[in-house]
Amino acid sequence: MALTFDVDPAFDRDLRDGITALWADVTNAGGAVGFVAPVTPDEVRPELLKHLAGMAEDRTHLIVGRDEDGAVAATAFLTHNTHRLMRHWIGVYTVMVHPRHQGRGFGRALMAAVTEAALGLDGIGAIRLTCRGGTGADRFYASCGYKEVGRVPDAIRVAEGDYRDDIIMLLPLVRGQRPGNPAN
Repeated sequence: MALTFDVDPAFDRDLRDGITALWADVTNAGGAVGFVAPVTPDEVRPELLKHLAGMAEDRTHLIVGRDEDGAVAATAFLTHNTHRLMRHWIGVYTVMVHPRHQGRGFGRALMAAVTEAALGLDGIGAIRLTCRGGTGADRFYASCGYKEVGRVPDAIRVAEGDYRDDIIMLLPLVRGQRPGNPAN
């Protein structure tokens, strides 16, 4: 069964708890989403609050994917660039699919929902993201149409002696493009 996606859903305690649990589960399964395992939902919550502050200021949009039971199964945050010379692109952060749903095409569906949401925003011509090297995430994003446009060697310290590249990727948006089909 497919996920159902919502953009900027009403935010309540259940959604907050669902996102923090998802974030902890993804991290603890080895996901590169800003933490290193082990982590608890309580440790994640302050980072979610930063995204919520951006949502309250209308500079961040939340995309939530729910599974057939209505549970939070995937998320991504689109954040407007505040620099006056760079407002024509948007960043995507904290892209997550619950480990129990991985390998079922839900990551691609989430990225298609991200593209569709960005296409609905006035003046946005591209989506930019960064990912941690050594995880394979760059290959996944490339398969979704993103191109590597930069790399900062050893920018991320996962642990003492374990440094990873910060990979910068970009997806130019084309009006009329079908989300999820980079061949358009």
